[in-house]
Amino acid sequence: MVIGVPKEVKNFETRVGLVPSGVITLEEAGHRVLVETKAGEGSSITDQEYEHAGAEILPRAADVWAAADLVVKVKEPQPSEYDFLRPGLILFTYLHLAPLPELTDRLLSSKVTGIAYETIVEPDGSLPLLTPMSEVAGRLAVQVGAVYLEVSMGGRGVLLAGVPGVAPANVVVLGGGVVGTNAAKVALGIGAAVTIIDKNLRRLRELDDIFNGNVVTLASNVVTIRESVKTADLVIGAVLIPGASAPKIVRRSMIAEMKRGSVVVDVAIDQGGCFETSRPTTHTDPIYFVDGVLHYCVSNMPAAVPHTSTLALTNATFPYLLDLATHGLEAAVRQNPALRAGVNTCDGAIIHPGVAESQGKSVGACGRLTVQTSRTS
Repeated sequence: MVIGVPKEVKNFETRVGLVPSGVITLEEAGHRVLVETKAGEGSSITDQEYEHAGAEILPRAADVWAAADLVVKVKEPQPSEYDFLRPGLILFTYLHLAPLPELTDRLLSSKVTGIAYETIVEPDGSLPLLTPMSEVAGRLAVQVGAVYLEVSMGGRGVLLAGVPGVAPANVVVLGGGVVGTNAAKVALGIGAAVTIIDKNLRRLRELDDIFNGNVVTLASNVVTIRESVKTADLVIGAVLIPGASAPKIVRRSMIAEMKRGSVVVDVAIDQGGCFETSRPTTHTDPIYFVDGVLHYCVSNMPAAVPHTSTLALTNATFPYLLDLATHGLEAAVRQNPALRAGVNTCDGAIIHPGVAESQGKSVGACGRLTVQTSRTS
């Protein structure tokens, strides 16, 4: 199989879909790897390193897309890449299609088989390709929040840890999954006062044990969310329904009651965001204000730390990529239920129920795959 690795074109996206060690393994297995020149530059990987591993370096993205049977990326195709989509192509990347109907329509019209990292689900319910970036984003959310709480950045001038005689900042984490747990770890480690809100009582009990009672855990409802964000200095949105749009659990009226200069970091923005006031931003234009509250809604947060993020991501994605390359799409999907759950589009049909529901469309059938997908949310 021919595997293509184009350079990412999303704003400030500095990660890359494959590292040289993966190239070596694929080449040794009899596959051909094509890498666009400077694709790894943002992650401190040179063309020479890819060449030494056995990859062919091509000068243009169009050359990589045209020759590849399977394109491995980090982020969803951007409008400048839409013309590269074609029938028979396998696309393996983060797609986050629920809030992106235009991209979904292009994948359908071009009959691309889109396999989304974020909807690959193991039999135990874990999300192995979302987990590493959720770990990065959760930890980074606190780091980002701490910076934007500084008055020079537009925040209210609060130090997360406080100092002797001055209370620490109040950090509220919405969601107790991987993002939320990692955010809480960092915030608590810094010395902030941390509250985690989740609708799953069993998970709240687990978090209480994990943090030895040092965080406040609250059952999610309109009242607890409203009262918690009202007194928060930093609110981190970490709500996830795999493949589907994130629920808007923080209403505009709640934002209006928050302290001026407080900060919200919406890690769920890839799936539409969990604040009613959220809209996607970029690393070059990351913030905006609503009712005096600073919003940071960058949809590819881990790209801020690409060296860490690329290694963490490819450690997780490569076994699935190798499976696809070695066995081919049909056999790999039949044999691997996790990959089966990752198929979002195929042969002009939406295959993933969460995506279909979020866009008000129907789940279709794929002539290339004799599989039935089940809802993973």
